[in-house]
Parts: sequence; C-alpha cells; structure tokens
Amino acid sequence: MVNVASLINYDIKEEHIAVLTLNRPEAMNAMSKRLLDELNELVQKINEDNSIRCTIITASGEKAFCAGADLKERKGMTEDQVVEAVQYIGRTAANIENMKMPVIAAINGAAFGGGLELALACDIRIAADHVKLGLTETSLAIIPGAGGTQRLPRLIGAGQAKRLIFSAKPILAEEAFQLGIAEQVATSDDLLQEAIDMVQSIVKNGPVALRQAKLAINKGLQTDITTGLSIEHLCYKETVSTDDRLEGLYAFKEKRKPVYQGK
Repeated sequence: MVNVASLINYDIKEEHIAVLTLNRPEAMNAMSKRLLDELNELVQKINEDNSIRCTIITASGEKAFCAGADLKERKGMTEDQVVEAVQYIGRTAANIENMKMPVIAAINGAAFGGGLELALACDIRIAADHVKLGLTETSLAIIPGAGGTQRLPRLIGAGQAKRLIFSAKPILAEEAFQLGIAEQVATSDDLLQEAIDMVQSIVKNGPVALRQAKLAINKGLQTDITTGLSIEHLCYKETVSTDDRLEGLYAFKEKRKPVYQGK
C-alpha cells in the first residue's frame, strides 16, 4: 500500500518484507519533524506485525538517501529546540536499531549527517555505486548527535571514524565498502533488487532465531566477551523450545524446505 500524500511510502513485498521509502526528494529527503513522526509511526507498526520478518529502508530518486536534518526547518529554532530536534533524530535511529527484525538500508543517494546516522542504525547497508556518504557535522561547527560518534567507531574502528568525523569529508560508495560502512555496493538500477535478494535469503530462516541472533550481537557488542557469551546463551535458549526449531529438524530429515511460522 502506497500513500502518495505521505512523506514515507510503505510497501509490503512478497508477504514478509516491508519497504519504507523516504519520499521528500525535493528536500533531499531531509528529516523534518513530520517525516520523523511518520517514520516512527511506521517503524512501530511494522515491529508489532509478526508477519513481517525483515525491513528495507530506502528513499525516492537517485540524488539523495537522506541529507540529514532539515536545516531550513532548524533555522527558526531556539537552541533548546535544536537540541530536542537532534535528540528526536537520535531516538528515531535507536527505534530502527531496536526493531526486532533485521533492517537493511538501501542507500540510493547521498547520505550525510543524520542521514548516514539513520543508515548506521540499520543492521546491513547496501549502497548504490554513485553515492557519497559522510558525517559532515564538524564543517557546521557541531558534532554528530544522533549516534554517529558511537555507532561508526564500533563499525569501522576509532581511528577511521575519527578521520571521517574530524575531516567532515564525504567518501564514495567504494571506500565505504572497503572501510566496512557498506556491506555491499550495487548499481542504481539494481540496488532495490539486490536488497530484496538479500532479504529473501534472510526471511527464509527462522524468525525467532533471527530476532535472537540480532539481540545477541547488538547487546554483546556493548559489553565484555564473558558477558557477551552469557547473552548469547540466553538468546540461544529462547530458540530451543520453539515449534520452528522442530520444523527445521523435520525439514532437514525429510529433505525439504522448512516452513517457519515464527513460533
């Protein structure tokens, strides 16, 4: 279903795949309050729908995935309102990161500032080969404030993250791939299909297992290895009593594809 009046288009692909498309191309898909409101509402809706097992976030056009905060909207804000606006972008990124399913960013165009921070909150990033990405905030005499200073070093290491953040220099998709910011690069024409192909390889697997694997990885990265292993053990235990685990065993024995129900 597509709502043309909305700043976010929402589609269901092949039953278990949700696609959210930022649809404000005239403003390079910048994150206005209205766009963030709609995005958070849809993220919550998807997260509560057990039939959806994976989400793709992309944007309309080829020029921009998201240019970050809406600076025109921010012009008339007080300092307190600016801080609240940045916190809202940060909460939105956290809501995406905490979705119970895998989330893939299909980066169709430029992703700067908060736009890249939004992509960093996703589990996997696929970038079109022409795009530029960057945390460019220091060029505006501010710093990334919606998770960039925390998620980027965890993804690519402190030294490379500092180089990119301190210089405010955008990089091309190929360098983003080499650094590990993007897990895959595709042509513009193939980007969405590449994302769907990846998602198809994910959604065929056990939904509870995917949820617990994501939880184990995300929570484990925030702690030491001993605690992380305990988190992994607890997440593993959540999968043992599921109908899906038994279905996987039966399907293997019967040499057929499993039909998982997320139970």
